[in-house]
Amino acid sequence: MAHVEDVQRDGLKRYYFLRAGVSVAWIIAAVAVGTGNPLIGGVLLVAYPAWDALANALDARSNGGFAANGPQTFNLIVSLTVACAVLFTLQAQPHRVLTVFGVWAAFSGILQLVAGLRRWRSVGGQWPMVLSGAQSVLAGVFMITRSLAGGGHPPAPVEIAPYAGFGAFYFLVAAIALTVKGRKSV
Repeated sequence: MAHVEDVQRDGLKRYYFLRAGVSVAWIIAAVAVGTGNPLIGGVLLVAYPAWDALANALDARSNGGFAANGPQTFNLIVSLTVACAVLFTLQAQPHRVLTVFGVWAAFSGILQLVAGLRRWRSVGGQWPMVLSGAQSVLAGVFMITRSLAGGGHPPAPVEIAPYAGFGAFYFLVAAIALTVKGRKSV
């Protein structure tokens, strides 16, 4: 019979591989079509936080429910709000979209740190998520600073791609770490 920790570890591993894969697909779309087509670029900019909301819902649901996963549940709400804020900002002040992404990156980084630290003891293999959360906070500060320094132009999705790339990398490393940890415990 499988231990609860093994089941949770396997679920997280699949989730982390999914997050990495979707991030890579988003980056490919951002580079391939998002730069040359402003409409598709805008859709991709809104889709990024919308996907994050869905991913947090999947994570919370598969790991004990929304009540047991406060950081993921809160991040779901924040990410949906950010998707709406990006949509509004693209229409009202497109040059400030990077500010919206920066605030979101910093805030969700803090929530990711909390989730990683909460899971560290029970599941293990969470150091990539803790590092990713810290990197997200730093990336958010960088995006805000860059936006406020003025560029005067709306960002193309390719400007968010490095942030998405680091996220994909950390999710992939976390999935591999959980895979290795699972093999060692067998």
